[in-house]
Amino acid sequence: MQYATRHLERSWAPLALAAAITALATGSAPAAPAPAAPALTVIHCAHVLDTAAGKLLGANSIVIDGQRIREVVAGTITRDGAKVIDMPANDTCLPGLIDAHTHLTMQFGKSTYSDKFHLNPADYAIRSTVYARRTLLAGFTTVRNLGESDNSSIALRNAINAGQIAGPRIFTAGKFIGTTGGHADPTNGFRWDLQGDPGPKDGIIDSPADAWKAVRQHYKDGADLIKIMPSGGVLDESSSSENPQMTLAEIQAVVAAAHDYGFTVAAHAHGAEAIRRAVLGGVDSIEHGTFMNAEDMQLMKQHGTWYVPTIIAGEFVMGKANAGWYPPQVARKALEVGPKIMATAGKAYKAGVKIAFGTDAGVYPHGENAQEFAYMVQAGMPPLYVIQAATTHAAALLKHSSDFGRISAGQYADVVAVPGNPLTDITLMKNMDFVMKEGTVYKRNGVPTAAVFTSTLTK
Repeated sequence: MQYATRHLERSWAPLALAAAITALATGSAPAAPAPAAPALTVIHCAHVLDTAAGKLLGANSIVIDGQRIREVVAGTITRDGAKVIDMPANDTCLPGLIDAHTHLTMQFGKSTYSDKFHLNPADYAIRSTVYARRTLLAGFTTVRNLGESDNSSIALRNAINAGQIAGPRIFTAGKFIGTTGGHADPTNGFRWDLQGDPGPKDGIIDSPADAWKAVRQHYKDGADLIKIMPSGGVLDESSSSENPQMTLAEIQAVVAAAHDYGFTVAAHAHGAEAIRRAVLGGVDSIEHGTFMNAEDMQLMKQHGTWYVPTIIAGEFVMGKANAGWYPPQVARKALEVGPKIMATAGKAYKAGVKIAFGTDAGVYPHGENAQEFAYMVQAGMPPLYVIQAATTHAAALLKHSSDFGRISAGQYADVVAVPGNPLTDITLMKNMDFVMKEGTVYKRNGVPTAAVFTSTLTK
């Protein structure tokens, strides 16, 4: 894995604190490392969804050697010395799910706008360990974490990779990149004497030169990809959700710099003009895309740009807009954007735009990611397609199709299961019976295992 494992061995002082507090929250001291797993594990699945072929198969045996799948064999077989896991007869095994748009270091609530004056980065980092665990137990073994203010998800990623805490495999964008006063500006809504002048090191750019410096800072920080904000957004305290906030030249500079360093670029974009500029600028994905028009869709098809709808976020903020959660201008924007995202997603699917699964987790409570499947089907997408969006499509967006997204030889041993056939009832995706990531079982028979709370931290 190009970047997610590049920092596997890096030492971060806050990680020991986060792991210890996670263990203390369970009422015990940090656990000793789990016993070594058997050389081989065989999972007997009565049904397997082949996401690459788009077929629901019958009984198959998944043979796992360490962290990866060695072979998938039709029928019920075993191997000498292997540990055998028999799945319930009604369960369907699927590849570990991928959420291509999360924010694991935060979760919106009624106090969010005042919390930023009371909570420290360490508070958010510790909370993120809880959100990561909930995400994994919901069946999401891989996520793209698309932005934050303090790079704490980089430390979270490193802790998970080192086995210090349980969580999904993280590809993180680190800090957002946006413009002064734009959706990424962390001082929006502050009185003028508290605003300061955030710059490229803070992810705020106002020229192509700034863009190069910001991307290079992300490389220095240890990010895996880049997230830009070329349009307004909903939950910041500015007035517009859709106005363009980055020039084409700025976007092109970000993309050129990002590609020099092996990064992909995700673009938060609600407005049609911002989407057009982002696609012409060469970004890899459009996030949200609320006011996307037919011309944008054709342009995205021409350029091979991915679309990540995040319908659940729109539905959630629309529901909370009149519940006192947001300042008046934010509530207004939520009511403008919320009703449109689902319809836009349905139109984009019919137009043939490439779609990957993503939810904007953190805008709504972590662990409820699978509700997006139901919303995507409601938008007009077939159940098989939406599951592929969260497996093969999202793996392609991450440029890791050889590592995850399918149950096949050579892939990471990321296997999940639901109680029934999700092709006939997509809501079953919210009822995760079994979760395995890289050969370790974190949930079985609907119950978390000891591995969720086991750390390899020894000092």
